[in-house]
Amino acid sequence: MSATEMRYVQAVALALRDSLEADKRVMVLGEDIAAAGGSFKATRGLLESFGPQRVLDTPISEASIVSAAVGAALTGMRPVVEIMFMDFITLAMDALVNQAAKARFMFGGQGSVPMVLRTPHGGGLSAGPQHSQCLEAWLAHVPGLKVVCPATPQDAYSLLRAAIADPDPVIVVEHKGLYALKGMVEPVEGRIGEARIVRPGRDLTLVSYGATVALCLQAADALLADSVETEVIDLRSIQPWDRATVLASLARTHRAVVVHEAVTAFGVGAEIAATLSDEGFDDLDAPVLRVGAPFMPVPFASSLEKGYAVNVDAVLAAARKTLN
Repeated sequence: MSATEMRYVQAVALALRDSLEADKRVMVLGEDIAAAGGSFKATRGLLESFGPQRVLDTPISEASIVSAAVGAALTGMRPVVEIMFMDFITLAMDALVNQAAKARFMFGGQGSVPMVLRTPHGGGLSAGPQHSQCLEAWLAHVPGLKVVCPATPQDAYSLLRAAIADPDPVIVVEHKGLYALKGMVEPVEGRIGEARIVRPGRDLTLVSYGATVALCLQAADALLADSVETEVIDLRSIQPWDRATVLASLARTHRAVVVHEAVTAFGVGAEIAATLSDEGFDDLDAPVLRVGAPFMPVPFASSLEKGYAVNVDAVLAAARKTLN
């Protein structure tokens, strides 16, 4: 299979198209995803190729959309739901948390919910506090749900294919600020739960996912001026997360900083930091630090949002603190 350069959003569209072609049980549904091609055009052209029975525009009711997808999955289909903004999952939490996540357990393994929920998170577009949140920690907290967050066009394709093939519910979180990102994509299925060492190093480990992986790489470049070789890990999968890869990196570098765009309080970084402080305690030469957003709603004004957002300077400050 040859690799082709494409944008992140095109990789998502290709993964959906390839899955629809490969398995007649796959269907795509959501608000304005058929005729309009989705808010971010990730489903453009699918209606024309696969018809209205497999690519469905739904009413504006997230609770109904996800509940219908749970029912379809329980009866043999493989629905892929698009929720226009991650903020709107609040309206679908009963179907996700009380139904989809619990079905395999409550049916004694005799039934499962092979559904996918795609949704964009993140700020940077001055979309305001109700359209910019990073709520992946909510979903990672629920047993029975898997959560992935691709940082590259390749992973946008590979992890979505893996999610659609998975026998249980998977949440695919896509950063809206990455949709225009270009990269080489090979049409291969990925594996949920495997991190990727983006950059090897020996002095410090930066652990991240999604859009902040790029910030960590920029920080790693800057730290070379201090003769610091930084290892950068892209988690890719948040639940389950690849603790073996992160712990092995800590054993090499002895220092770690966890970086994400979501608020720091009670977040993914807290779970990773706690695990490293427990299972990796003997390898630590300094406390594990976290970099994330302040504990407040995302501002609307671009000037305020810029000050709110995680940036390279914040990553560098944490890195130098743990190195010193």
